[in-house]
Amino acid sequence: MPTTYEQIFEKNKKWVAEMTSRDADFFENLAKDQTPDYLYIGCSDSRVPANEIMGLEPGDVFVHRNIANLVNNTDLNVLSVINFAVKHLNVKHIIVCGHYNCGGVKAAMMPKDMGILNPWLRNIRDVYRTHAKELDAISGEDQRYNRLVELNVIEQATNVIKTASVQKSYQNKGFPIVHGWVFDLHSGILIDLNINFKAILESIQKIYNLTGVASEYNEDGE
Repeated sequence: MPTTYEQIFEKNKKWVAEMTSRDADFFENLAKDQTPDYLYIGCSDSRVPANEIMGLEPGDVFVHRNIANLVNNTDLNVLSVINFAVKHLNVKHIIVCGHYNCGGVKAAMMPKDMGILNPWLRNIRDVYRTHAKELDAISGEDQRYNRLVELNVIEQATNVIKTASVQKSYQNKGFPIVHGWVFDLHSGILIDLNINFKAILESIQKIYNLTGVASEYNEDGE
């Protein structure tokens, strides 16, 4: 049966008791300044809880979630999260995590007016347009859908790399590294898409170099 609103507070008390039985100082330590190594940018889907699927504890992951894990260059929310995570928390890794069976990605594949969601979903439709030849060559709808989920993650991870805060921090400190993951709801497994962070950074330097320093790479990324 679904949990009622009133039951949430009882479940909270049980959770507190469980955590303190495991570690008497858990909440005292939790209340200290956060020092996470990871920024997780994921989908708002209720089936994909960030630190739980990573096997990490509260305090280990700085989290931002929105529909279909987008990193839109006009979204001050996600850009502020990235800036804070990089400049003030000094995260070592930024993860863009999508998931198969994503409702936002599926909605973007449909030729349908989605009202206020239209401008948001356009970001995903632009990914489809960019990769239309590859996607249209996939005969199975489910396979095409899953591939768009992956391509969307790669595109959003690239958008993270385009930001000034990430470029400058990497230039000065050697981190953060940006990763692209997909969570498989059917198996519970996280899939690393193994995006080549350095290669992507090098490839965009000519146009998206926001470090204030001339790029050492030529047009071929060499």
